[in-house]
Amino acid sequence: MVKAAGPRHVYGPVPSRRLGRSLGVDLVPYKTCTYDCVYCQLGRTTDLTVERRAHVDVDAVLDEIECALGSGQRLHYITLAGSGESTLDLGIGDIIAGIKGFSDVPLAVLTNGSLLWMAEVREALMGADLVIPSLDAGDRSWFYRVNRPHPSIDFEVMVSGIEAFTRAFAGEVWLEVMLLAGATGTPDEVASIADRVRRIAPDRVQLNTAWRPPAEASVRPLPNVRLERFASAFPGVVDIVAERPEHLSEGTGAAGIKDEDILSLVSRRPCTLEDIADGLGAHVAEVLKHLDALRTAGRITAAAREGRIFWIPS
Repeated sequence: MVKAAGPRHVYGPVPSRRLGRSLGVDLVPYKTCTYDCVYCQLGRTTDLTVERRAHVDVDAVLDEIECALGSGQRLHYITLAGSGESTLDLGIGDIIAGIKGFSDVPLAVLTNGSLLWMAEVREALMGADLVIPSLDAGDRSWFYRVNRPHPSIDFEVMVSGIEAFTRAFAGEVWLEVMLLAGATGTPDEVASIADRVRRIAPDRVQLNTAWRPPAEASVRPLPNVRLERFASAFPGVVDIVAERPEHLSEGTGAAGIKDEDILSLVSRRPCTLEDIADGLGAHVAEVLKHLDALRTAGRITAAAREGRIFWIPS
């Protein structure tokens, strides 16, 4: 995939079942990650690494965020996420502090949790309001098969890191658990993951599955009825956040969206028509006109997944 032109680091707002309208902030180059997850909606990892570097200019990122906030968009969260593992950027702590200095919009960080065993990474995230790490396996075997981590990442060390961060963090930790049909979505594997979750003790558990087009074609989503059945195996508050087909958004009737707005969204994750309409606050008819033009120009293409159509860059 090729990233769209426009703001280099800020995108959206992106519609999210769990975070509402979220302004995304991308801190690392495309598919720079500590994992190469089989279910990743962005495809295979091209830079599998654990090396933390200064990937972005902190001031430039903060300027982009401040500019986006000045447009008056209605936001529920500012989210550090995007197209790779955000904690790989050395400036993430300064960016969090900078955002909190000029905005009262809640700040979330999406991370796979693989580097939370490092004290400097835990410290860098302490200024956030919400951190959402992930735990997709209950043992080493499934961890290596599902997440395909960098060889230096040890499963037990990773789990201990998430536990240590959760105990020290003053904000909320929502632990995302991705369950896959024919793999981790079985009673035994769910029980194994749930044991680890009890040890971590997050504020919420969020069960998900692979509805969007995954990196590996063999990956299959778990039916929602199974997710609901497995919810009782986990301690505390459990949310089902898997995206289900919904009625098309009517949007707000906003006009004037640009092709680049759409490309910025779909370059970070596959989006349905309703995702784009919700994220940009536009009527579906307006979005359809842009999608048709972009497809004709060869800039986007449609991908079918579980009976839904997702738009991705060509």
